[in-house]
Amino acid sequence: MTFNQDAAGLLRDCAQLLRQQDANPFRVNAYLHAADTLESLEVDARDILQKDGIEGLIKLPTIGRGIAASLAQIAKTGRLPQLDRLRGSTDAEALFQTVPGIGPTLAHKLHEGLHVDTLEALEMAAHDGRLDALKGIGPRRTAAVRAGLAAMLGRATGHRRAAHVVPDASTLLDVDRQYRREAAAKRLPLIAPRRFNPKRTAWLPVMHCEQDDWHFTAMFSNTARAHELNRTNDWVVLYYYDDDHREGQCTVVTETHGPLKGLRVVRGREAECSRRAQRQ
Repeated sequence: MTFNQDAAGLLRDCAQLLRQQDANPFRVNAYLHAADTLESLEVDARDILQKDGIEGLIKLPTIGRGIAASLAQIAKTGRLPQLDRLRGSTDAEALFQTVPGIGPTLAHKLHEGLHVDTLEALEMAAHDGRLDALKGIGPRRTAAVRAGLAAMLGRATGHRRAAHVVPDASTLLDVDRQYRREAAAKRLPLIAPRRFNPKRTAWLPVMHCEQDDWHFTAMFSNTARAHELNRTNDWVVLYYYDDDHREGQCTVVTETHGPLKGLRVVRGREAECSRRAQRQ
């Protein structure tokens, strides 16, 4: 089987799971149309990627920037992170180790310290100050992570992409509230995460929705830290996508100290959440 067929199969699997989880048909069809494009190509998509980078893939019909970045990750790792997430089998630390300069120890520190599990979310943290704020991560290491991510995601080093525009905190908190309400009412499909779930029990609710021109996927955090602190029914991970399927990620938690204690806050955006709370 060729790379194009393999990649198209992963995209179709992603579309099938999105449909089963009641995602917007727009997202489902985007993966299906991209799979059709790959299967119709007369050249290996990896050759296009090697010659012209992400921009070369974007020039193909129905291939947006987000799916092009996903194809680059498939070419590099053989996996589609979005599909792993929908299956409940995300291994963020293994994914981060595909970035030049990131070994097992650093991958663990990044995953547990930043609460991100995609390369796009890691790239955003490397540009907005959160990576610099991690203990033991200096400017040189941050610069190296930025360069490695830029090479993998097809962007020039130091260039901050337009996808760094993010939903406002009010939108994120609204989606968080909707997710927790629907999960409590048991109205959401359940997936069986592979991490910390030896019996493969389907316990993790997943929700897809649209709000303020963003597409969202929401689920409770299944990280080691969430289990350690017994926050698997509190910390909510939100993945958000624009119409070009470029992805971002954040975590919403109940604050346990300080002036926002007891309130839901978006990690890394506490000041914005504080201003919102003051207005209410």
